Amino acid sequence: MSFLADQLNDYPRVHTTRANLLIHIVAVPVFDLAIIGAVASLATRSWIAGAGGAAIAVAAFAAQGRGHGIEAEAPAPFAGPGDVVKRIFAEQFITFPRFVLSGGWARALQAASAGPGQGRTGGAGS
Repeated sequence: MSFLADQLNDYPRVHTTRANLLIHIVAVPVFDLAIIGAVASLATRSWIAGAGGAAIAVAAFAAQGRGHGIEAEAPAPFAGPGDVVKRIFAEQFITFPRFVLSGGWARALQAASAGPGQGRTGGAGS
């Protein structure tokens, strides 16, 4: 399988709680728009706006990290700095939109419970 296919196939495993899914549906578009805004700002030499966009993207990504902290299962660890960049940008700009547009997000939300460790896997340790 390809990297993107593997990432999408693993996505439901680490996005099972209602809170994490709701965080992602807000934070991923915020991250995407902030990165696009930062790049556009830097291209026009608007350094302060570029820094502001980068700061917003970091905050949106941190929110997603908090969401993953309440999941029963953690995402696979990063294999190195290049893997960090590749996985983050692929998830934000490709995998999460595919997850939403394919109906995966709606199915996961429907199956989700409200508490940590109570996702579709049946709880912690299962």
